[in-house]
Amino acid sequence: MEKKKLAVKYIKEKLSGQTFLTYKEIADITGYHPKYILKLKKDLLAGKLSYVHGNTNRVPANVMSDEEKQKIIALYKKSNVSIRKFCKFYNTRSYSCIYNLLKENNLLKKNKS
Repeated sequence: MEKKKLAVKYIKEKLSGQTFLTYKEIADITGYHPKYILKLKKDLLAGKLSYVHGNTNRVPANVMSDEEKQKIIALYKKSNVSIRKFCKFYNTRSYSCIYNLLKENNLLKKNKS
């Protein structure tokens, strides 16, 4: 966020004629790509500049509902297969997704080493 504020500050100085930095130099100083600096300039001139990301506080589109979580837990409790076979059977969620859900609910058997 600080880099973006710094870039906007340099762009404002350039637009007001207070500095002779080029947009390429501003990009080098801030670490952004020159095209992004020009996009910031365009947003600044249009009054659309925002420092907050657009997806902040939004629920992810692929989040698992509570009903689906309970369904997976109930199915796994009834089965006596390995988690890999269960994931192939269920086939709508990834292995890691199902594994993490079952691990949260302490349904995975501990291997004796």
